[in-house]
Parts: sequence; C-alpha cells; structure tokens
Amino acid sequence: MIPTDASATERYRAARDELLAARTDPEQAASFRWPTFDGAFNWAIDWFDPMARGNDAPALIVVDDDGTHHQRSFDELARRSDQVAAWLASRGVRRGESVLLMLDNRVELWEAMLAIMKIGGVIAPTTTALGRVDLADRIVRAEIRHVVVGAADADKFDDLPEGLGRIVVGGEYAGWATYDDAFHTDAEPARHPGTTAEDRLLLYFTSGTTSKPKLVEHTHSSYPVGHLSTMYWLGLQPGDVHLAISSPGWAKHAWSLFFAPWIAGATVLALNYSRFSAERLLSELENDRVTTFCAPPTVWRMLIQADLTGRRGALREVVSAGEPLNPEVIASVQRAWGLDIRDGYGQTEMTAVVANTPGAPLVPGSMGRPLPGCPIVLVDPVTGERVDEGEICIDLTERPVNLMTGYVGDPERNAEAFADGLFHTGDVARRDETGSITYIGRTDDVFKASDYKISPFELESVLIEHPAVMEAAVVPAPDELRLAVPKAYIVLAAGREAGQEVALDILRFARERLAPFQRVRRVEFFDLPKTISGKIRRVELRQREEAVARGEITCEEWTDAALRGDR
Repeated sequence: MIPTDASATERYRAARDELLAARTDPEQAASFRWPTFDGAFNWAIDWFDPMARGNDAPALIVVDDDGTHHQRSFDELARRSDQVAAWLASRGVRRGESVLLMLDNRVELWEAMLAIMKIGGVIAPTTTALGRVDLADRIVRAEIRHVVVGAADADKFDDLPEGLGRIVVGGEYAGWATYDDAFHTDAEPARHPGTTAEDRLLLYFTSGTTSKPKLVEHTHSSYPVGHLSTMYWLGLQPGDVHLAISSPGWAKHAWSLFFAPWIAGATVLALNYSRFSAERLLSELENDRVTTFCAPPTVWRMLIQADLTGRRGALREVVSAGEPLNPEVIASVQRAWGLDIRDGYGQTEMTAVVANTPGAPLVPGSMGRPLPGCPIVLVDPVTGERVDEGEICIDLTERPVNLMTGYVGDPERNAEAFADGLFHTGDVARRDETGSITYIGRTDDVFKASDYKISPFELESVLIEHPAVMEAAVVPAPDELRLAVPKAYIVLAAGREAGQEVALDILRFARERLAPFQRVRRVEFFDLPKTISGKIRRVELRQREEAVARGEITCEEWTDAALRGDR
C-alpha cells in the first residue's frame, strides 16, 4: 500500500517498483493499479530530476552515421535541461503554450523535451520529413507558438506565419535564436510549474495510414504515467541499455526512446543514421552491449536477410511494435539467437496495452495478453456484444490512465471513438482459449472474397515465409465472379529478380499453405507505399486496384490461372 501522504515521487516510484518486481510474474502484475496524483504533477520535476541528480550513469547515447558517440549522464541531462528551460522562459515560452519540436536523433531533442516539460509547455514532436504545406497545417491545428528546428530544416518555415518564436539547433539561421545560447549561463534547478496530471503535455499527429492524420492530445499522466505499461512490456531493468529503431516525431519514439527507459533508469541508445544498414545495426547491438532492443517489423524483416549467427551480444529482450510481426520472422530470430521476439500492441492514442511479456508463454503470431491496468475487450462491431473475435476496445468503466484525452478539434471523431462506454481502436483481433490475442487487421483492411472474410495479415504472414519475399501487402482486387480476390503486392528480397517464374512460385507456395477461400489469386511486384513513419498504406493499393479495374491504369501482374494444371 502506498501511504496517502506519500509525495508524487514516492507514489510514482512505488508503482514502478511494483512492475519491476513483477517482470516475469503475470499473476503478481495483475494486481497492479495505476498511481493517481491529485495535486501538482510534472514527470520531469517529480520523477526524472530526483532520479537523475547526482547520477553519473549514462542516460543517453546518440550514435551518428560516422560512428561518433554523443553521451550524456542523467545528471548532465538534468542540469542542461534546467539551462534550456530557463532560456526558453526568457524567450517567452509560457506554461500551456505549444512548442513544435522538429529535430532528428540528437541530444538536443531529449534536452528540449525535458526543458519544455519543466516550464509547463506543450510538446508537439514533428518528423523532419514534413514539407511546408504539412507544417503550415500542423502549426494551425496544434496552435503552435514556438518552433525548435534543426538548421537543415529552418528554411521550411520562411513562408509560415509571423509571430512564431523561432529557435534553430545545430547552426545559425538569420532572424532565429540559436539554441546553444542556452548554455552561456548556469541555471538553478527548475521549479515546479504547477502542472497537474490532467494538464495537456503532448500533441501527436498520427501517421495517417487510411485518412488525414488525427491530432492526439496526451496529458502529464497519460504518457508519463501510462508508459509504466510499456516499461513492463519491454522488460526493462535499471542499468539496461535500450536501443529502439524509431524516428523522432512519432509517438513510438516517446514510448521506447524517452519515457519507458527512463522510468526504469535505463540508458537510451539512439541511432542518427541517414540510411539503414543491417550490418551496422548488428555491430551497434554488439559494440554498445545493448540488452533490450525494439524494432518495427520492416527492420526485423531486413535483419533476417543478414547472417545473425553469433551476433546476439548482450541481448536479453527483443521486441517488435508498429505493425503485426509475421511468425516466420520470429522463428528465424529464435533459431539464430535463442530469443523470442515479443510482439506488442498500442497506438498513438495510448501506451502499450497488449503484449507478450517476459517469461509468459508465447503463442506464435499472437501479440499477447492485456497488460496490467489495461481493460481490453473484443466487441462485435454490429451487435456490440463481447466476443472472441471483434474490434479491440478499451473498457471505460474505470478509464485507464494511459489513454489519450481525445482528438483535438474533432468532436465527430471523438464521439465515434468513445461510443458506448468504450474506446474503439479500429483494429480487429481474435482471442484464443489461453487468452492470447492475435491481430487480424484494421477494420477497413479486412475484406470479403466469395463471401469469406479475409485478413490481409494472415495471408501476408504466409507469403513472407517464401525466401524470395521481403515484404508483402494483400488487398482486394475487384472480380466479377467473386466480388473481390486477394492480390499480393510483393517486395522481393535482395538478389531476386521479378518475373513470371518467381511470381508463379510464390503463388504456388501460398496455395499449398492457405485454405482455398484464402488463396492469393494475383501477384504484382511493386514498391509498397508507406507513411513517413514506415507503415504500409494499403488504402493506396486498394485505390490502385480500383483504378486498374476501371481501365485507368495498367499493371503487370501474374495470376493463379497458370497453376490450374499443377497437382
């Protein structure tokens, strides 16, 4: 029991320690209850600083393209973020004002996030891949008052509204304040800005896989407290070195490269690479003695194309998130490293809510079981009944801490998402007799062929087992007889050439492993369209198939008609 008169720091630490102690004990973890904070709460002041001051352990390591390592201890980050906070306040940044933070993986990103939090500002992380049109839209929708931007991207703001506070990092830009000026004078430890657990802290735009990006609002509790569940899923322990492959500007970056490791007291390791290299990543895992590693499925699929033998290093935990992970990838890593990739599930709108946790039985292809404090139910989208196959929802009877406030400026979407006492994720899954939940697809990705429901992910998981296939995306192709048939867009593995022989071999391979109603009927070799966060935009592929059916465009595809003579 946490004493009623315990400080915010003590309450937070007690909740964290409870989950650390239950790392491989699901029954003990099941008793977990979210800590509550009735008065002032600020994660940077109430958790990070008390944990960091006087702590010379490495908190952050950023590795550049050329191998240069930039390292900060916990104590250094506490002190430097104090300086940045005081300087930002002198530049006019006030509590409650939104600050757009557009930086790549460099130490200033972490310093600035802590500093903005310390003065009670609102952080709006943004990817450096955005152009001027998208930036203009985000500045308006998020009511941005200040921007902190890398020198290489400052010119994108030349035509944007006057009145923005403009700060440049890593160089100089005419008319902009220079971030390095923050360190010309010392600063006292930042004072508590009086923020409460329910005050706005973070604004994230979703990646927009099926529609215009939504603007998600999080508070000083929903992510800073909510990511206790993410720490538990990752299996983090104090002193770990945690590497995650994630780009700044997306919520997963805050998940695995900010909150979860520092909740545990682990070191964040981030790569500031301009181009991905499997060999370089494997060397980094070994050289920096990485103990816990998280990467999206795309990276895992590229890694298993390399030789993993003997490259495990100090790894203890390996996880995947962002999209479902194909079972073949899990099996490949298990053979090479003797480690199970533990899949997990969440959204920008929340923290990790379903996952395979350390030590728990792993069902191949499953994304695990509900995490502590996460009331997950599956609901029939038509009847609203609780079922074993349906939409993944969060029961709001006792609203969990780790859920967003809502979508900013979008009452219709909020009404839809929070209908019937539930939060609707828009994802479909099934639960087996063990309680494990397996992802099926987005509600708008699942389709019918000959009146059978088709899960693209299930078909893609079979296709990727073929040695020639690196990535696959399955969508419905209009068909006069069956209404629609499954078509696979394929990205070939390195060294493979597109053509009829490999296409038919892939179709034959899939036919032998899928039920007749699931059969992939068409194949096309095509670069998959993705969001700038790396998720496949199946909506674009569906639209392309519709255009092909109307005769507006042509494509080079191979069909299963050529296999009808096979036995």
